[in-house]
Amino acid sequence: MDKKLRIAGAIFGLTAVVIGAFGAHGLEKVLDTDALSTFETGVKYQMYHAFLLLLISVFALSEKSKRILLILTVIGILFFSGSIYGLATNDLTSFNFTKIALITPLGGTLLIVSWVILLVQFIKSK
Repeated sequence: MDKKLRIAGAIFGLTAVVIGAFGAHGLEKVLDTDALSTFETGVKYQMYHAFLLLLISVFALSEKSKRILLILTVIGILFFSGSIYGLATNDLTSFNFTKIALITPLGGTLLIVSWVILLVQFIKSK
């Protein structure tokens, strides 16, 4: 499980850097300031949670807890950051991402739940 967490963390960290660079250099001339700021929020949250995945791999948690945290965090990142990327670039695509805007709070909720589970695990530890 630790290897899966590290791989997922590395993939999300790598893609956050690539997506962030694309946003900063490729989208700066086609997005307004608000949309670019929204895009950057998605990148920040993706990177924060990439680090979280890496940290979970070194915490003394049960395999079950690590598996649950991996699933919640990965889906949370994909839903939260992924939908933010879509919403921020909505004017550049033929797909209307506002139709799936409810995915953003669902992804955020999954990320919050993963932090709550981690907190509970820390409180329960000796």
